[in-house]
Amino acid sequence: MIGNGVVGILSESSNKWERRAPLTPYHCTRLLNSGKDKSGVSRIIVQPSTKRIHHDQLYEDVGCEISEDLSECGLILGIKKPKMEMILPDRAYAFFSHTHKAQKENMPLLDKILAERVSLYDYELISGDQGKRLFAFGKYAGRAVIIDLLHGLGQRYLSLGYSTPFLSLGVSYMYSSLAAAKAAVISVGEEIETQGLPAGICPLVFVFTGSGKASFAAQEIFKLLPHTFVDPIRLPELYEMASDLSHPSRTSKRVFQVYGCVVTCQDMVEKKDSTEVFDKADYYAHPENYNPVFHEKIAPYASVIVNCIYWEKRFPRLLSIKQLQDLKRKGFPLVGISDITCDIRGSLEVFNQTTTIDSPFFRYDPLNNSYHHDMEGDGIICSSVDNLPTEFAKEERLPNISET
Repeated sequence: MIGNGVVGILSESSNKWERRAPLTPYHCTRLLNSGKDKSGVSRIIVQPSTKRIHHDQLYEDVGCEISEDLSECGLILGIKKPKMEMILPDRAYAFFSHTHKAQKENMPLLDKILAERVSLYDYELISGDQGKRLFAFGKYAGRAVIIDLLHGLGQRYLSLGYSTPFLSLGVSYMYSSLAAAKAAVISVGEEIETQGLPAGICPLVFVFTGSGKASFAAQEIFKLLPHTFVDPIRLPELYEMASDLSHPSRTSKRVFQVYGCVVTCQDMVEKKDSTEVFDKADYYAHPENYNPVFHEKIAPYASVIVNCIYWEKRFPRLLSIKQLQDLKRKGFPLVGISDITCDIRGSLEVFNQTTTIDSPFFRYDPLNNSYHHDMEGDGIICSSVDNLPTEFAKEERLPNISET
């Protein structure tokens, strides 16, 4: 069946929010009009869907067939993992499988793929000549994660007794486009600039981990607010200055900006041998020679952490539960964490679950080591939504597939 020129598009059944499609109607037009000799595609069969961002008629209008039955397809494309019964023998599939780190929850899927002699092309593992990922949705994930987090902060701070401009911001899917969402964030920023933030929650410091597309995209949205970026080494100075009520910056009871800090692996770990300096190549090759220091040098000054780093079990954790508990016992200001990686018990041990677009946050109470699904009470709000890009389903598509 593989290579027979018939391509299938799955209807996406992983959850109700997944509205994306691996190919738009325009992509299908190009493939079908190019002819099999050039594109390798003779037919495209699309499973019907009433929630897909591109409705069935648009596909039918460009020559695709609409059918639940994909048994004639040699190549089947999706975004998220399909239902088990949709794994047909001796086919090729392409989707985000989340299996390459041996994620426990997806091992039954991998077993099924192996049993059916399926060729799996995982978008996350497709890379170019320099090893750079070609199919990455990090930009839209980063944009959505920070918008949703700002929305959550508005609710959380209200529960803690503070009214903030963030309270008027919706979550990403509520906006008709990325431009509309950005306009809403800009409006929040204008209110911060004119009305300010309560001094009791300031300095409001957003720590972004990593230097990839997701981190840059989250910073892109963050920069729509009145802000100043601070080097990691200057965080203690910022915190001390803000705590000094006699300092000129604290002559008002309101603060008119937020702060950002970008940290990379050299800020998160240090060599066990204190006579040696950090070396990135050595760290990736021998992480066992490094101790974690994020909990000592960065986390005590963070109000919010946006985690965008790639992590494997061989690396030190960014924050363990014990470290998080110690931070709260000492009264540090951490109020929210968003983990874009969605690794269960990964770089942030507190994440024992992913969250959903319907319910993007859980509350972790470090002092009681308890998890809650509300915004009230002690603790830190945590978000780990594994399909953030679908919140911008209209604009989000597989990267490197041009619409021109």
